[in-house]
Amino acid sequence: MSSLKQHPKISVTPTSIADVLIIEPKVFGDERGWFTESFNAQDFSGAVGLDVNFVQDNHSFSRQSTLRGMHYQLEKAQGKLVRVVSGSVYDVAVDLRKNSPTYGKWMGLELSAENHKQLWIPAGLAHGFLVLTPMAEFLYKTTDYYHPQSEICLAWDDPTVAIEWPKSPSFTPNLNPKDLAGLSWEQVPKF
Repeated sequence: MSSLKQHPKISVTPTSIADVLIIEPKVFGDERGWFTESFNAQDFSGAVGLDVNFVQDNHSFSRQSTLRGMHYQLEKAQGKLVRVVSGSVYDVAVDLRKNSPTYGKWMGLELSAENHKQLWIPAGLAHGFLVLTPMAEFLYKTTDYYHPQSEICLAWDDPTVAIEWPKSPSFTPNLNPKDLAGLSWEQVPKF
């Protein structure tokens, strides 16, 4: 990836995982409310040094303690630009790229309607999130189409990866059957 460039409309911050970036669009506000350009292909490409073609937008609604993940597609691997438009989530990416300097590592970040932060997660990473508020609406753009035949789920609580989810001692995530059957780090195919 090219080096990050300063851009007047968005701020780009590297994370602890190679190529995963925090994107913060400029928010213009006054006593009436606020406005932000949530995505502009030219600005995104100019700031991150990537020419990305998004082909699908997804929108999910989830209730508190819902944990979705850790998902990825082995074929038709997807890069994702994710954000929250209502509520708050703890968003996580796990590096599955064998040639990456951060292979096997994870990073997490709170995304909320209030902070307007977005996360760029390139292809080759597993992704998931935990809903922190009574409800959350989550939007994400993908670089390839959903391909259920090649979807893989890494166990959200795999001890090798050891994601530190924000939780109370009595925390029990709300999981669907696919996420309950997530595979261990040793079992999941890597890139």
